Amino acid sequence: MKDKRVLYVSSEVIPYLPETEISSMSFEAPRMINNNGGQIRIFMPRYGNINERRHQLHEVIRLSGMNLVINDLDMPLIIKVASIPKERIQVYFIDNEDYFKRKATYADEDGNFYKDNDERAIFFAKGVIETVKKLNWAPDIIHVHGWLASFLPLYLRNYYGNEPLFENSKIVTSVYNQGFDGTLAKNTIEKLRYDAIDDEAIAKIEDPSYVNLMKVAIENSDAAIIGSEEIPKELEEYLNTIDKPVLKYHNMENFSQAYLDFYSEKVLK
Repeated sequence: MKDKRVLYVSSEVIPYLPETEISSMSFEAPRMINNNGGQIRIFMPRYGNINERRHQLHEVIRLSGMNLVINDLDMPLIIKVASIPKERIQVYFIDNEDYFKRKATYADEDGNFYKDNDERAIFFAKGVIETVKKLNWAPDIIHVHGWLASFLPLYLRNYYGNEPLFENSKIVTSVYNQGFDGTLAKNTIEKLRYDAIDDEAIAKIEDPSYVNLMKVAIENSDAAIIGSEEIPKELEEYLNTIDKPVLKYHNMENFSQAYLDFYSEKVLK
């Protein structure tokens, strides 16, 4: 993986959010690539429960200031950056006052799922892609973690399908047992249609459940990784039917060599 460029796009990363399978792997995998001579970038949302002062986040003016259109509304994109202590790793944060200022990640203090989580996911996907374009940094691999990041493969393959910066990029989606109950907003598919994404590509989003979001992400990826020891049975069965490389689950203690081999021998072959 020496000198290979790997873009990690995740809904959660430690130390900025509590430890989960997603936040841990979204830190450990980039660190492993870093230690093996690869180049990395990490992107995550700047939720309001991330302490900016403690983690020393600061706005990157040259990358901020763009407006992204979400469902016919202009939403300003703010980019912040921080360095993970004791590591040579920078993390880019996608921010917007309306979508990410609230003091929680996916649900309010009563456990109610935010009604605009679909728009937040679309904004995050577009924000990452637009920022990477501004950085003019062409990744060899784009590795997606977590459902809030799951629209990225769809947008990259459809909305940004003719973008030369990504023409050789391979997309890997990790599938975890960390989803959500119920569905996103019932009109999520209309917001995707607003971006003129082909109906066939988003048919499953008629029912925007966690399982269907992940299926659409995998359909638009080149490979998948099982990130949890157990994942929803429907996703397990679905992964058995696809004609793409799938890496079985490896725990935190022994994932390094498996991921390195998978990246170099299956994804980049």
